[in-house]
Amino acid sequence: MKSVITTVVSAADAAGRFPSCSDLEAVQGTIQRAAARLEAAEKLASNYEAVVKEAGDACYAKYSYLKNSGEAGENQEKINKCYRDIDHYLRLVNYCLVIGGTGPLDEWGIAGSREVYRTLGLPTGPYVAAFTQTKERVCIPRDMSAQAGVEFVSYIDYVINSLS
Repeated sequence: MKSVITTVVSAADAAGRFPSCSDLEAVQGTIQRAAARLEAAEKLASNYEAVVKEAGDACYAKYSYLKNSGEAGENQEKINKCYRDIDHYLRLVNYCLVIGGTGPLDEWGIAGSREVYRTLGLPTGPYVAAFTQTKERVCIPRDMSAQAGVEFVSYIDYVINSLS
């Protein structure tokens, strides 16, 4: 799994050199933000079921036609799969917060996901709506500190951009 640290070390190793000053500054920035990322990860983990439910509910509120016959949420099994996918992405966001990089999302959530959704005829707009709701719902300082919120929202934005 790649993180800023593994990326820096791998790039330096591939070039046959020690990490440069700018490489080390990137690593230091990642370490300095670690407490905020871990706070965000802890807050998400402690309340993830409610976050998943709110995100999924927002998805179906905005795209109510999805519950019509022949659509992506036409029965409970398909609706449950939508909530499962939202849960999956949020777990990956949690992993990203822990390691300080987008590796988990890149490797397990984004690579090929748009093609899979297209092949299965699943729209990505509802997922974007779900994660936009999650992003907009974060309240500082009720949910987490300002810096933790910045870290959390940056990974949610990453998911939104990957699905857009």
